[in-house]
Amino acid sequence: MDKLIITGGARIDGEIRISGAKNAALPILAATLLADGPVTVGNLPHLHDITTMIELFGRMGIEPVIDEKLAVEIDPRTIKTLVAPYELVKTMRASILVLGPMVARFGKAEVALPGGCAIGSRPVDLHIRGLEAMGAKIEVEGGYIKAEAPEGGLRGAHFFFDTVSVTGTENIMMAAALARGRSVLQNSAREPEVVDLANFLIAMGAKIQGAGTDTITIDGVERLHSARYRVMPDRIETGTYLVAAAVTGGRVKVKDTDPTILEAVLEKLKEAGAEITTGEDWIALDMHGKRPKAVNLRTAPYPAFPTDMQAQFVSLNAIAEGTGAVIETIFENRFMHVYEMHRMGAQIQVEGNTAIVTGTTTLKGAPVMATDLRASASLVLSALVAEGDTLIDRIYHIDRGYECIEEKLQMLGAKIRRVPG
Repeated sequence: MDKLIITGGARIDGEIRISGAKNAALPILAATLLADGPVTVGNLPHLHDITTMIELFGRMGIEPVIDEKLAVEIDPRTIKTLVAPYELVKTMRASILVLGPMVARFGKAEVALPGGCAIGSRPVDLHIRGLEAMGAKIEVEGGYIKAEAPEGGLRGAHFFFDTVSVTGTENIMMAAALARGRSVLQNSAREPEVVDLANFLIAMGAKIQGAGTDTITIDGVERLHSARYRVMPDRIETGTYLVAAAVTGGRVKVKDTDPTILEAVLEKLKEAGAEITTGEDWIALDMHGKRPKAVNLRTAPYPAFPTDMQAQFVSLNAIAEGTGAVIETIFENRFMHVYEMHRMGAQIQVEGNTAIVTGTTTLKGAPVMATDLRASASLVLSALVAEGDTLIDRIYHIDRGYECIEEKLQMLGAKIRRVPG
């Protein structure tokens, strides 16, 4: 396995371009299955999960074509099998997103349960119950969700999500786009990625209102047509590079992004002492060589502070002036990075769903291990300010969410290199 070696002490300074958002690209790719002609999707990030989704289409008989602008054209009319096999699904939970579009467009689907996901877990249960409310018959057997639309196709339905689910909202919204009649989805996720998917469906001819609020109304149409669409920028990648400049006392300008989709993060960076300026498609941060101040934060569904930025702010607090409390309300067991940061000298106490972080002027380089995607980003940020070398193992987690992270950080002045395992 590849590893990253980072020599701390270099101040981040420069400009980089932000990649397309993986969490918008995956549902948009799934939604191409709803079209009755070829669809082109641009600004896709070059990440393993995107490659896996495209490989999944290949297994189904669809042959994606990459054009001269590195956009992918998908023609779902060539589909030969309606099965999403376990060997691909197990590596990527988002592959459940093909379930709704396949049932809506082709009348049936067989999708393996996402890896390690018991049927009792709420997110998968919401996908199933939403489709059942639209008339689908669903059985779970042999590790597969087997779904079939009723005669005449899916029917519009009122559906209330017991818990806010991004992928659940996306799957049912996609299915409803081709259902007969009106669907009303209540307690829907409000994330920008949900809005991006809705805008893509509208570009294909869907009738959707309310995306970005907790109530989405979809009037089903008979067909969705060809379209060309550009995926939104990645707000978490944007936030991560802004924090990289903040922890090193540096400055950065991130381009091809959108300041309106991470306002909660920008407010916390200002609170930490950063000077933030923005334009229509860029954000600049300048610490003027200062050490950040500790901030308190609580994660919550959008538009509140995102759970995917929690680990990065634990890193910021670890070297900040003062003490900050970080409260995680979305996921259990999302402080795994803390124990690796202890190895670098971070002063962090975890009590239930709260991490109390007391800033220190010095972290020490150490061998550490990435445990999940965002946790691994926090280790990279900590390594940027640590004395000496930090070796980060199991970086395939990082590669799932950050396109060319070492190249982008090198462009900003970081001393970072990838070494083969």
